[in-house]
Amino acid sequence: MIHLSPAAVNEVKRLKFKQQPNVMFRLAVKPGGCSGWYYDISFDEIVVPSDDCIFQCDGISVVIDIKSLNYINDLTLDYSEDLMGGGFRFHNNNAIATCGCGNSFSIYAQSAI
Repeated sequence: MIHLSPAAVNEVKRLKFKQQPNVMFRLAVKPGGCSGWYYDISFDEIVVPSDDCIFQCDGISVVIDIKSLNYINDLTLDYSEDLMGGGFRFHNNNAIATCGCGNSFSIYAQSAI
């Protein structure tokens, strides 16, 4: 299960409004970044039912590929703004370390995606 804060819901809805109306919010984990894995967020029209899970969070369809799901189960996605601008913040209970940017993380048992 994935959780979105009210601020993240508002920002995703704002960004989605700029896209085509039938796009879904996609959250994935990919190898790379300074800690081994990084979060990738995008909007996507293509969903493959055999490879993707779809969650409903406050009216937003969140698509996560099955491989990424193990790395971000119970993740909370937040959005905040500061003097440097706005950005999504990831709070992942599965991460044992994160880098300074907050978008890259490592976990105990790393396996290839």
